[in-house]
Amino acid sequence: MKKLFLPLVVFLFTCSIACNPSPATTKETPKDSTVSDNAPAKASGPKVMADAATIIARKEVPILCYHQIRDWVGSDSKGARDYIRPVDAFKADLKLLADSGYHTVLPDQLYDYLAYGTPLPPKPVMLSYDDTDDDQFTIAAPEMKKYGFKGVFFIMTVSINRPKYMTKEQIRQLTDEGHVVTSHTWDHHSVKGYKTEQDWLTQIEKPKKTIEDLTGKKAIDFAYPFGLWNREAIPELKKRGVRSAYILSTKRDPDDPLYTIRRIIASGYWSASTLHKSMIESFH
Repeated sequence: MKKLFLPLVVFLFTCSIACNPSPATTKETPKDSTVSDNAPAKASGPKVMADAATIIARKEVPILCYHQIRDWVGSDSKGARDYIRPVDAFKADLKLLADSGYHTVLPDQLYDYLAYGTPLPPKPVMLSYDDTDDDQFTIAAPEMKKYGFKGVFFIMTVSINRPKYMTKEQIRQLTDEGHVVTSHTWDHHSVKGYKTEQDWLTQIEKPKKTIEDLTGKKAIDFAYPFGLWNREAIPELKKRGVRSAYILSTKRDPDDPLYTIRRIIASGYWSASTLHKSMIESFH
């Protein structure tokens, strides 16, 4: 009997392994998996921001800049009418964009595309609005809603709740509906004139906080008043938590393209087709 004991133990142990495999040996690879068991795991580290040259080389996204959206009146000067888009012309703009297959994008999407190469939807375009005028809420927002479009509103915080400007409730509603509201300074003074820490506090830091407290969302993108900027302003913006800044149609800074993102003004004198043509020709 002693001679049979050891082989019997070996037999029973082998049978136990064969009949009751461990969890590791029963794990099955999903049928639709294309990764072999021996393939190395993909690294999932932080995104690496592109350098300035790479950002400059990416195809520009067209960005339209609107101010007032209303019909002209007799007291509007010739110069002012450049910044006043008649209502029917604005409606024609959006219809043309929708009929042409454009998709609106917001600052988060644009930033990720420029900085990290994240793909955008086909035919992207950004609709931006400056200066807090209430017609942007009463006319632009409902018209965008017809097409599922979203926009970014660069507001002056000094104008909130004033006549002919947006109220706090309207601003909150815009953000609740998926639009972006962010800063265009306190009272539209050019950054070229900021000389002291108090200037930066008044025009950049306080408006940023006001908007964030009002909307409950980050206000980390910025539009320069008049589209005017200088290189000295960029480190000041960075220091105050601004991640990107928008100019108008001048050249981008080759060293800080994320702080000189180009837009074009939607002139009140243009037809929708002229605006579309200018948009195509302006962005490369």
